Parts: sequence; structure tokens; C-alpha cells
Amino acid sequence: MSTFLHRLGGAAYRRPWAFIVVWLLILGGVLGLAFSSGGRISTSMTIDGTPSQQVLDQLSEELPAASGGQGTIVFTVPEGERLNTGERATAIATAKTGISALPFVVDRPSPDAGAGPAAGESNETPAGTTPNPPQAAPPGGPGAVESSPPYQPLVADGAPVPGVLVSLDGSIAMMQIQFTAQVDGLPEGATDEVVAIARQATDDVGMAILPSDSLDVMHPPIGGHEAIGLGIALLVLVLTLGSLRAAGLPIATALVGVGIGVGGAFALSGSITLTTSTPALALMVGLAVGIDYALFIVNRQRRLILVDGLSAADATARAVATAGSAVLFAGSTVIIALTGLTIIGIGFLTTMALVAATTVALAVLIALTLLPALLGLVGERICSPKARAAGKTMTASEEQHLANRWVGFLVRRPWVAIVGVVALLALMAVPAHTMDLGMPTGASNSVESTSRQGYDAITRGFGEGFNAPLVIVARPYEGGALDGQRLAAITAELRNTADVSWASLMGASPDGSVALFTVIPEQGPDDDATAQLVQRLRSPDSTVASQTATTLGVTGLTAVNLDITDRLADALPEYLAIIVGLSLLLLLFVFHSIVIPVKATVGFLLSIAATFGLTTAVFQWGWFIGLVGLDTGGPLLSFLPIMVTGILYGLAMDYQVFLVSSMREAHVHGMSARRAIVNGFDHASRVVVAAAIIMVSVFAAFILSDDPMIKQFGFALAAGVIIDAFLVRMTFVPAVMSLLGEGAWWLPRRLGQHLPTIDIEG
Repeated sequence: MSTFLHRLGGAAYRRPWAFIVVWLLILGGVLGLAFSSGGRISTSMTIDGTPSQQVLDQLSEELPAASGGQGTIVFTVPEGERLNTGERATAIATAKTGISALPFVVDRPSPDAGAGPAAGESNETPAGTTPNPPQAAPPGGPGAVESSPPYQPLVADGAPVPGVLVSLDGSIAMMQIQFTAQVDGLPEGATDEVVAIARQATDDVGMAILPSDSLDVMHPPIGGHEAIGLGIALLVLVLTLGSLRAAGLPIATALVGVGIGVGGAFALSGSITLTTSTPALALMVGLAVGIDYALFIVNRQRRLILVDGLSAADATARAVATAGSAVLFAGSTVIIALTGLTIIGIGFLTTMALVAATTVALAVLIALTLLPALLGLVGERICSPKARAAGKTMTASEEQHLANRWVGFLVRRPWVAIVGVVALLALMAVPAHTMDLGMPTGASNSVESTSRQGYDAITRGFGEGFNAPLVIVARPYEGGALDGQRLAAITAELRNTADVSWASLMGASPDGSVALFTVIPEQGPDDDATAQLVQRLRSPDSTVASQTATTLGVTGLTAVNLDITDRLADALPEYLAIIVGLSLLLLLFVFHSIVIPVKATVGFLLSIAATFGLTTAVFQWGWFIGLVGLDTGGPLLSFLPIMVTGILYGLAMDYQVFLVSSMREAHVHGMSARRAIVNGFDHASRVVVAAAIIMVSVFAAFILSDDPMIKQFGFALAAGVIIDAFLVRMTFVPAVMSLLGEGAWWLPRRLGQHLPTIDIEG
């Protein structure tokens, strides 16, 4: 492989424009396709096979309109005022009429619309259903509790307005909108039109309009904050490479890689589910590894010029053959870790992993082809005459002394370093024991966001459970029809269920074979009581099912999110076991040692536990949460642990390879075990430190994003790199190796005879 890479690097150096033009054509073509496709971002995350998704799939066949998406518009007025009287009530009614007239909105008012539905249901009875069939008896039965809804209907000009709820004090109204299809499947601009109608009708009556997230056009959370990370990365590159000309090359190649990777994702957004996190995550990882991989090669080329006296052409070819081999190996570990997520079988997670893995693959290819071509354009100017005359290496004397002092301390007092690191990481990991997972809701957004303001307004006016509506699909045990008396009994049983605030009938199919109900929990979407309520209602032995001889399915956004969280939580241990096994095998092949793979894997487990602990303390417990631009703690994003585990594993193996391979090279060439640690650390530590700082800068810049999901990813990845690079790879690993001495390289002879030899440095 190194021979091939040597020829490739030399060819790119000698014929730079051939390689540059090819990459520019690819970049231009991909960006052109991305802009022409429109780049749609999906608002939904689903997992096939979960209980809630199975109910939705069946419902989409039986009652297609009932499985369509929903939106909410909340209306508020200043404290002490009302909106259910006079011109304000008329304005809301006008908005409702205009929205209901849209072709993609269901409009089937029910006869008793004045009672109003609960949040998450619609008084526009889904097409194909019979709206609230006449009941043979009042809801309830023996022992039923008479109750009234925690809301009132909106009455305008003497007539009730269907689909609009008003709080009992008249200060907050909530308009429910039922679409004919999922929001992602609506015509372009549909949700904008809905919000525009509401704003136009209520513009001059002193009301605030708060659309739900489903009515907000989703945009990728990519903004100016990336420039901050790139600025810091450029500064680190200048300090590391000692040349602004050399420092600009890794930035340029990384931007080309993410342009193709992220642009390609948008170009395919019509056929793949592209969530807001997908392009942001690909951008994070692509920039970080793209800059670092180019840094490793440029750093090696300059060392070969300054120390070994090679020409720029020979140094480039040899740098691609040696450091490029390590880059190819390191990038492969990241790609394997990310593509391994596909075995979990979760659609949107697979898309995120494959887009990120593709961006990493592009970073590797660009570092091996476009970078040497750019070096060919720069030529001998990559090193100034002053640097050549001084015979400088890439390590300044004072920093070399610092590295010497640090590794010398680790060699002399390994136990102090080992115990200190383990104790510190164990302490950081403590909050992880209380880690709660969930999907994003308005409750965890910034108070300046409309989604948070709408969430808080609904909680004030109706109760927090109205932010977590459940859709119940009831069917008779053995066919037949659900008559009015039976529907009334189901409604009463649902209302009498523990942890239920209110329940009401949405409608039934014309033949009575299926009926839809809305259940409002007492608690919010992230509360354990709501999750337990979902499980109780699904149980075939539940009181509602047994008393009414029906089978109940539970779906709706809250149930879907709970199922996603459960599925991802169950998948994390399986994926972690795969990562641990892969780590042990990979490092065994590379280093031909039993101890090094074990201590490297133990170090990774410590770093990932500490990362989850810190992330939990900040985003869930709320410690110093103001520093990340939020004001309220909440559950961690349900797919954050599994994605962060995969990404950090790949990056941890990068640092492990670049640092320990230098030590192994020195040991293979005859140095004692401890002397090899010092020598390898001296050669590799500076570039590893620079690479880690660059990654931290890129990841931390995403904490400035307005999207709480991206904030969590940026924080977790930045914290994980700091912990793994500085505490584990540059402290724990050398200390353990020093403590074991020659035993660190022990390998049973019989096993060694069957292991392949992988020369990652060419």
C-alpha cells in the first residue's frame, strides 16, 4: 500500500492541475445538484417495527387521513386580558376558516365540536370516519367519575369554532390543524401558508402567534459559528506548522471534502430522510478529520524537508506513503465505527452514520490526492529559506522540553498518573448513572424560541400533559363493530385511568371496526409517568382493554418518541460490545501485543463514560447550562450516546495509532520499552496535541448553534476529545506502558505466528 501511495503522491505533485480540476468538477457538480434539488430537511424520525409505528402503518391503510401530520398554533395575550371575546375571537375564527379551506388540511367538523378536542387531536374528524357517533348512554358506567374538560370551546359570533381550545381563564387559545399527509409530504411552502394565514387574520388585535415546530420550515443548523472553529483551527495550524501558507492547505482541503459530503446529502434529500442533525454532524466530523488528516501529511512533509533535507517533491511522495498510510488506516477505523451503526437497523440513524462516514472517506481521499496536488503548486515555498537555513524541526524547543518533562514524569511515577486519571474520569462519569434519554421537545429549548414559549403557554393554560397527547386506536377483540354505548364506555375508562388528565373520542370508521381517541396525560412528554401510562394502555390486560373487550394501540408523536428512545437505549449496549471487540482485534493486529489493546480499550470506556457524565451534568442536571446558551435542563437526545460512541471510538483510535505507533517504531528499532515511550512521545505528541485542539475547536463551535440537539452533539464530542486525547492517550496510556515495561509488548509466540503484520506507517 505504501508503494502505491508513494506513486500516487508523486503523480499528484507533478501533475497538480489534473487532480485539482477533477475535484473541483466533482465539487461543482454536487453543489449544483444540491441547489437544484432544494435540499429538504425532514421533521420526523421514525423506526420501523416499533409499536407506535405499527399502529400508524395500519392506520394509514384503514384511515389514511387519520394518519396525517398535525400542527398547532398557540395564541396568547398579555397577562390579565382575554382572547375569547370580541374581535380577537372573530380573528381566530377567521384564521381557522382560512386554514381549513386549504386543500391539504382536513375539514370535517364534528356535530359536538363545541366541546373541543384535546391537544394533538382534531375536531376536523379524519376523512373516512364517522364524527363522534351518537352515544347510547352518557360516557361512563358504574363507578364512573363525572368530569369536565380542562378547557372551553371558542365561540365567535354566536357559533362554536371547531378545532380551537381556550384555557379556562380565556388567556390562551390552541388551534389544532390536521393535515391530509405527514408534514414532510405536504406541498412545498404549505406550513408557511398556514402560519401566514393565522398571522394575517390576527395581525391587528394584540395577540402573539406561536406555531409549533411541525409548522416551522426546518433548516440545517449551519451558520456563522463554524467560522469561529475554523479560525481557531487556522491559528493552531500556523503555530504548529510555522507557516501561513502551509496552514491554509488543511483548511482548504477540509472545506472541499465537507462541501462534497454535505452537498451530496442535500442532493439526495429527496430519496433519503435527512434530519437537521445529519448535515450538521457530517459537517462537524468532516471538518475535524479533514483538517487533522491533512495536518498529519503536511507536518510529515515539512519534517522530511527540514530534518532530512529532501526536496519538496520527494518529501511529498514519502509523506503520502508514510503519514498517508496512517491516515488511511485511521480514517478506516472511523468509517468502520460509523458504518457499524447500520447493523442496528434504524433508518434515520443509518442515514446519519452513512453521510458522516462518506464525509470521512472523502477527507481521506482528498488528503491523499488533492493535498499533494496543492503541495505541488506551492512547491519548494512550503518551507521558507529561513526555516531551511536554521534546520528547524516542527517542534519548538520549549515545547519539546515540555513534552520531555511530561513524559518523563509519566515514566518515573506511572502509578500517580494512572490512579489520578482513573479517579478523575470515574468522578466525571458519576452523573451518567442518572442519564435520561428522550427526543427533543419545546421544554428544553431556549426561552427566546417560539417552540419553548408555545410549550410554556400550553402548560400554563391547559396543563403540561397537553404537550404530550396520545392517540389511542381501539378495535373489538373479535371483529364486529364499536357501537355508541361501547365507545362511551371506552371513553369513560380512559378518563378514569391513572395519570390521565382527559380523554375524548376523535371519531370512528363508518363500519365501527376502529375508533380513535385522544388521551392527555397528566405529565409532560419526558416524564416517567407518561412512559408508564403508554405501557399500561398497550397491555392486553389493561383495565380499559379488559372492561371494554377491545385491543388498544397507542401512537402519536409522544408515543413514537418514547419508542425511539427505548429502541436506541436497548441498542447502545449491543453497539458498545461491537466497538469493544473491534477495538481489541484491530489494535492486536496493529501492535502485536495483548496489553496495548486491553489498556487502550479500557481507556476508551473510561473516556466515553466520563463524556456521558459531563454531558448529563450540563444538559440534564443544568450545571453551568447558561454557558451553552440554554436555561433549562432536560433529557439527552436519545441517539446521542450511540452516535457519540461511534465517532469518539474512531477518533480515539486515531490518537492511539499516531501516538503508540511512534513508540512501537522506536522499540522495534532497538530502544528499551521505557526509552521508546519517551522517544515516540517526543515525535508524535506535538502533532497529536494540535490535532486534538483543532477537533475540540471545530466541535465546540457548534455549541453556539440555536438547535439544542446540535449543542449537545458539539459539547459531547468536544468534551470527549479533550478527555480521550489528553487524559487517556497522552497520560493514561504511556503511564500504563511505562509501568509494564517490556511486558507491554508481550504476545504469545503461537498467536503471533498467525497474526497479520500491518505497517501503518509504510
